Amino acid sequence: MRAVSITKDHRLEPDRVPEPAPGPGEVLVDVVAAGVNRADLAQVAGNYPPPPGTSELPGLEVSGHRRDTGQAVVALLAGGGYAEVVAVPERQLLPVPEGLGLVEAAAVVEVCATVISNLVIEAQLQAGETVLIHGGTGGIGATAIQIAHALGARVLTTVGSDEATGAVRALGADAAWNRHTTDVRAAVEVVGGADVILDVIGGPALADNIAMLRTGGRLVIIGTLGGGRGELPVGALMGKRARVIGTTLRSRPTGEKREILARTRELVWPWLTDGTVRIPIQQRLPLDRAAEAHGVLREGGHLGKVVLEVATSSNGR
Repeated sequence: MRAVSITKDHRLEPDRVPEPAPGPGEVLVDVVAAGVNRADLAQVAGNYPPPPGTSELPGLEVSGHRRDTGQAVVALLAGGGYAEVVAVPERQLLPVPEGLGLVEAAAVVEVCATVISNLVIEAQLQAGETVLIHGGTGGIGATAIQIAHALGARVLTTVGSDEATGAVRALGADAAWNRHTTDVRAAVEVVGGADVILDVIGGPALADNIAMLRTGGRLVIIGTLGGGRGELPVGALMGKRARVIGTTLRSRPTGEKREILARTRELVWPWLTDGTVRIPIQQRLPLDRAAEAHGVLREGGHLGKVVLEVATSSNGR
């Protein structure tokens, strides 16, 4: 089958590899499209290896058809999505949300599951609370803004340009700041701080994030784009009776992923169907141009997701 592999010198390269063989509890999915995520870039760079025993190919989410039943599904993967066929635990499949085409659906499951697991399950974001989402134009950021807004929270976010502030306000952000020209810490403190912060920056942002939390606040760290080490102001954390939560989705066991997916389907699938939540797609590229797709994410400034069209023809839109 066609696939995209990672070379020893950390490049993406079109390849031909054997189809995977399904293990116990797994099914084969014939892939129509695959979502591209920042975790894929980290894997190519050698900084985010797949969990033991999983595919070495990149790709954490796909849409396609179950080979055994023909059902249109989306799949949450630990790896292997940049290929024509994936083997996936059956419990990590969900039906395509009603009203979405298969190409659109390829951009949905990883970001929605990430946001639900972190904002809803871990941080227990409540209606009326204030959430700060770093990186509001990225796939996770754009999704988190909409889901938090739908949950009834006040949404604050940071973006990379003045132009992007309008785009994230259209998604539901109540306030947005250009992180390059604004003292974000001061701006957030002026509006009263945040009950929850969703952070993709990591260590270097620790002190500012703690300063921006309200009493009883929750800081959820899901990325280390700025680096993996930082100084934690323990006294301030204790004084605010706040919590720092670090999570990942990829390495969780199937049982935990299934619980997250069930909650995601319950909450987000109706919003995707009625248009309350939409996952913007910045660009669609064929599978053999995966390196170009990574370049879009690396350059930044995009809104939402990039999708690889894997099937040579599909009725996805």
